Amino acid sequence: QVQLVESGGGLVQAGGSLRLSCAASGRSSSTYSTYYMGWFRQAPGKEREFVAAINWSGGSTKYADSVKGRFTISRDNAKNMVWMQMNGLKPEDTAVYSCAAANVVGYLPTGGSLYDYWGQGIQVTVSS
Repeated sequence: QVQLVESGGGLVQAGGSLRLSCAASGRSSSTYSTYYMGWFRQAPGKEREFVAAINWSGGSTKYADSVKGRFTISRDNAKNMVWMQMNGLKPEDTAVYSCAAANVVGYLPTGGSLYDYWGQGIQVTVSS
């Protein structure tokens, strides 16, 4: 079992930045480091959507087109942490953001059903 806890959300003006953190617990660092990690978001009245994913080593990443060039996902397996730096925020980025862990190998999953563990989510609000 892996527990994920997000932090770093809040209210920011358009054009601003936030850094989301996701702390993992419940597994040893060696086990956690095998999981691929992702960030998803869900705005009111909309379906959950993929935002970014990173492989076990941090050497491979994938982003949704809507955030490419503005968001950066990273991880530190020794600290059991994943981050997402969000720059150039837009009002349409307003959503509840959740981190997730997937026990997969060889590809970066973008579908939520492929992830095994989820955090509780954190609100990000971007004002215009």
